[in-house]
Amino acid sequence: MKRLIVLAALAGLCLPVLAATPQQEKQQEKMKTCNADATTKALKGDERKKFMSECLSDKAAAAPTSDEKKVTPQQEKMKSCNADATAKALKGDERKKFMSTCLKG
Repeated sequence: MKRLIVLAALAGLCLPVLAATPQQEKQQEKMKTCNADATTKALKGDERKKFMSECLSDKAAAAPTSDEKKVTPQQEKMKSCNADATAKALKGDERKKFMSTCLKG
C-alpha cells in the first residue's frame, strides 16, 4: 500500500515535467524550422553551427539582414503617399493633412 502511494506521488511529480509548455513547443518549432533551413542550404560543420545559433537567437528574428527585409503594406502605402505629396510639392500643414488623408483611405 505504501509503495502504491509513493508511486502515485512520484507519477504526479513527473507529469508536469513531461508536459511541454507553450514556450517549449514554440522553441521546438523554431528548432525544426532552423534545422530545415540549414538542411535546405546544405550547411555542414561550423557553417551549420553558426547558422543554427543565429537562427535560434532572438537577435536574428529582431534584425533581419538586408536581403530578408520585407516591406509591410503600411510601409508601402506610406512610401506611395510620400511620393504623391512630394510630386504635388506640398509643405507644412498641407502636407500633414494630405498624408493623414492618404494613409487613412
